[in-house]
Amino acid sequence: MIREETAISVLDTTNKKNLLLLIHLRWLAVCGQVITILFVQFWFGIPLPLPPMVAVLACLVLLNIGSLIRYRLRAEVSDTELFLALVLDVAALTVQLFLSGGASNPFVSLYLLQITLGAVLLEERLVWALLAIASGCFFALTSLYRPLPIPRSDGHELFSLHIQGMFVCFILAACLLVLFTMRINRNLRDRDARLAAMRQQSAEEALIVRMGLLASGAAHELGTPLATLSVILNDWHRMPEFRAEGDLLDEICEMQNQVERCKQIVSGILMSSGEARGEGTVRTTVNGFIDDLVGEWRASRSPTHIDYVSAFSPDVAIISDPALKQVIFNIFDNAHEASPNWLGVTVRRHEDDFVLTVSDVGPGFDDRILAELGKPYRSSKNRPGGGLGLFLVMNVVRKLGGTVKAENHPRGGASVTLTLPIAALSSGGSRGR
Repeated sequence: MIREETAISVLDTTNKKNLLLLIHLRWLAVCGQVITILFVQFWFGIPLPLPPMVAVLACLVLLNIGSLIRYRLRAEVSDTELFLALVLDVAALTVQLFLSGGASNPFVSLYLLQITLGAVLLEERLVWALLAIASGCFFALTSLYRPLPIPRSDGHELFSLHIQGMFVCFILAACLLVLFTMRINRNLRDRDARLAAMRQQSAEEALIVRMGLLASGAAHELGTPLATLSVILNDWHRMPEFRAEGDLLDEICEMQNQVERCKQIVSGILMSSGEARGEGTVRTTVNGFIDDLVGEWRASRSPTHIDYVSAFSPDVAIISDPALKQVIFNIFDNAHEASPNWLGVTVRRHEDDFVLTVSDVGPGFDDRILAELGKPYRSSKNRPGGGLGLFLVMNVVRKLGGTVKAENHPRGGASVTLTLPIAALSSGGSRGR
């Protein structure tokens, strides 16, 4: 389930987009009113009270400028703000209609445009409130208005003039509704896509938590038998009958080394899950961290050939993160499995980011894997649990605010590029995007 604050954040972003949409529509409405006023004044020869009507247009322009400033402030936009913006638009339309014939003005149907906008953008109670306000304004205009001084003409000419005004109103309202509907549908699609992505992320994080608990529990359970094996092997190492057998003693030493390695792996799992066994925070540098990491991986995996190039400069101090270390080990292991004879590792700095690229000369990634990169259980390896390694890589890197990119090379082989903000490594903490 998505956390409540995350869902609220998505809705706030959608409201900001809707505020920007209202701003754009208001600019169009201002331009339409200017054209209509000029057309009626000079084409039909109907004198209009230009000073107060221009004053209303100026107020709408000022309202739009204020709304733009409000939009650029990185603050939340509530339904109430959108409601007030629409109420001000209704008020401006009412004043313009009051100055130009009241309810007899063919443009009175533009109230329906405001109500339609509210029905899509606002919650139910605010929509009904906007409907009540617009209806009250319409009713008031049936008796309170400034009559237009229409030149003397017969009824047929007046009816024809009214029909022409209705046609212009229809064209204006239809264009604004089409534009609005297309934009709002795009906003809603974007919102639904973000919510779907967050649901997916939430499900993946829940899976990671379960896997982490499983790994931590297994590490606790393995600690005791490993300690027992270590004690028994130490006793064997000191026993005269074993010490007399050189080959057997060498095998005991190798067994001790492997047990110690298992204990280190267990300690690393507990450290990554926040249960370090008394180890203090390790402060190092980027180059020192990667040099030690490559050296440790080379010693434990014994690759045929690895080309390691570190071009990270200037060096910066960071906090060694066991989880990040395990992530990079996982990338190395995958590349080594695909290309046992050669592995390329390049470290560089790009502005404020740490960039690690691991290349191989293997068969490359399937198109299906590249399309679903980082999804659990998506792997070309036909074995249980395949694909979980890269899935964990993607999620740990995402928590640190970074990205993972995989691509195939035209001449064969593939590469995985890990990009992390240096600030996330320096703070030693996880950062969500």
